Amino acid sequence: MAHTKAIGSTQLGRDSQPKYLGVKLHDGQVAKIGNIIIRQRGTKFAPGKGVRLGSDYTIYSVVNGKVKFTTTKKKKFDGSRRLVKVVNVLAN
Repeated sequence: MAHTKAIGSTQLGRDSQPKYLGVKLHDGQVAKIGNIIIRQRGTKFAPGKGVRLGSDYTIYSVVNGKVKFTTTKKKKFDGSRRLVKVVNVLAN
C-alpha cells in the first residue's frame, strides 16, 4: 500500500511568491533619500543622476528631488548602440 492516507495529499500549492516588480515612483513624483523608484530584473532601466543601482538591480534615490525619466543611446562594447531608459532624481 504505497499511497498517502488523508494527510494533505494535494499536488498543488507550489507556486512561487510574487516579486512585486515594476516602477514604484513615476515621472514628476517626489522622491526622498532611500526611496525605491524601480524594482527590476536586469537593467531594463539604467541609473542616472541622483540614483544608485542595488545588488538586485533595484534603482533607489540618494538625493531628495523629483523623478525624471529620459531616453538616451548607449554604446555597447561591440560598438553597436541601443536605446536606454535612464532614471534621474533632480534635486529641488
